[in-house]
Amino acid sequence: MTEFIKLITTVDDESKARIIQEKLVQKRVAACAHVFGPISSCFWWEGKIEKAKEWICVAKLRSEDYKIAERLIKENHPNTVPEIIAIPISSGNIDYLNWIENVTKP
Repeated sequence: MTEFIKLITTVDDESKARIIQEKLVQKRVAACAHVFGPISSCFWWEGKIEKAKEWICVAKLRSEDYKIAERLIKENHPNTVPEIIAIPISSGNIDYLNWIENVTKP
């Protein structure tokens, strides 16, 4: 069986998050992607604590497509060091996982 991941990135602008969402799905790298927000973020950046309003983009894809997804996100992300985190999906509804595989196959 194919391995799957949830991929997460955050963006400081909803329209930018939606661009990433659409690119991942249009290119068939992700079967689907969700945008949530705004959320309140607090983080260290360049030696000081920053606070920001951000949107989260979560995509479901085959783990073998991670590098393609990372490249697409970096090409469309405004940050110099974007959050791009992959979480393995250890189990799930087999019909849903098969759907992810079928719609993302080359």
